[in-house]
Amino acid sequence: MRAFLIPAALLVISNTFMTFAWYGHLKYEKTALWIVILVSWGIAFFEYCFQVPANRIGNLAGTSAGQLKIMQEAITLVVFAIFARLYLGERLTWNYYAAFVLIFGAVCLVFIPASSVGGS
Repeated sequence: MRAFLIPAALLVISNTFMTFAWYGHLKYEKTALWIVILVSWGIAFFEYCFQVPANRIGNLAGTSAGQLKIMQEAITLVVFAIFARLYLGERLTWNYYAAFVLIFGAVCLVFIPASSVGGS
């Protein structure tokens, strides 16, 4: 269980930084694009400071790169949904939630051992 908790916590932090880097500038439409790009790069540096250790720790604990990627995508959606609502003031509709359910289903599938469902 701990093999998932530390990488997941680091991924939450990294995705929070990355969400701000990618979407935080949308509130600053009048800021020059080159400034927004430089600020986003600066924020993204901190994202990497958490993302890289999350992947390293997770992989050393036995989580595959594919599992880490799927976990990261699910965490990204949760972080983005919170960000979109609280920071951008966007309302998520039923189809967003339906899409989230399908993606979380993919997360569950990737963590089922292949041998338990007839795979190799």
